Amino acid sequence: MTAQPLPALTSGDPSAWDQALYGFLVEKGNRSGSRRTVESYSRMLWPFFADLGKTPERVKPADVLAWVHGIGKSGRTPSATTVGARIACLSSYFRFLIRMGLVVSNPTDAVERPRAVQSVARCYTAEDVRRLLAVVPETVAGRRDRAILLTLVLTGRRRAEVIGLRAGDLTLEGETAFYAYRGKGGKRGRRELPHPAYEAICATLADAGKELATMAVDESLWQAAARPEGVSSGTFYSRFRRYLVAAGMAPTGIHVLRHTAAKLRRDAGESIEDVSAFLDHSSLAVTTVYLRRLEGQEDRAWRDVAEAIGV
Repeated sequence: MTAQPLPALTSGDPSAWDQALYGFLVEKGNRSGSRRTVESYSRMLWPFFADLGKTPERVKPADVLAWVHGIGKSGRTPSATTVGARIACLSSYFRFLIRMGLVVSNPTDAVERPRAVQSVARCYTAEDVRRLLAVVPETVAGRRDRAILLTLVLTGRRRAEVIGLRAGDLTLEGETAFYAYRGKGGKRGRRELPHPAYEAICATLADAGKELATMAVDESLWQAAARPEGVSSGTFYSRFRRYLVAAGMAPTGIHVLRHTAAKLRRDAGESIEDVSAFLDHSSLAVTTVYLRRLEGQEDRAWRDVAEAIGV
């Protein structure tokens, strides 16, 4: 993947530091498989060095401290999450520079990280998902969106992984459909595609005058009421938010459907090991934390305490 969009170089003769920053962003994109990650790092790093007016080997911990706690374009004091993200971004870049032999120390090491307060992750119940699907209109665009929603909920894949699905990623073996994907960090996999999602995909392809058997391998699955290259991630996100409003549900990001997929499988009796494999998590510990945030921690003693104090 290429690191785009990146600011244009000021001349045709980029400095070693310009080249290093481009190289870092390209490496970050190749490792994460996420264009959004590259864009996020780019938006932080280029302004930091441009506003500071220093090259990396001259950056001091005090410079880092002032920047990570500085008020940005929003005019608001940065939250602990924003401070942590800024430190992580700059630290990652300096670790890259050390590996490349361009600097000898990481100025972020002297800056204290904010204490992370883990928020309760959001997810939907099965009833919530039914409510959401119920407001999707029976139109060409609606059937496409329904197919995307079902694929997200039933596979647990991330938005970019689903929006990026192409005809060549789907295969049919007997009566079972499979899909291939490229996940976070470049991880590749092949999984069974749940039948309701497969049927919904076939329906939206029919609306676009397409059939899987005759499509080119690089054609998008989401062409109905969209461009030939398929509906964009941003367009689907906007439509998803409208569906939430129509269903009387609080607006949130599409990642909530990945949370939902994990929680529904756990509720259905799958083991943590199964859910971990389903989500492509790196370890069971990651999955355990993930599920704990979704489920909350049950308080088994409050009734006894309430009775003891007479309430």
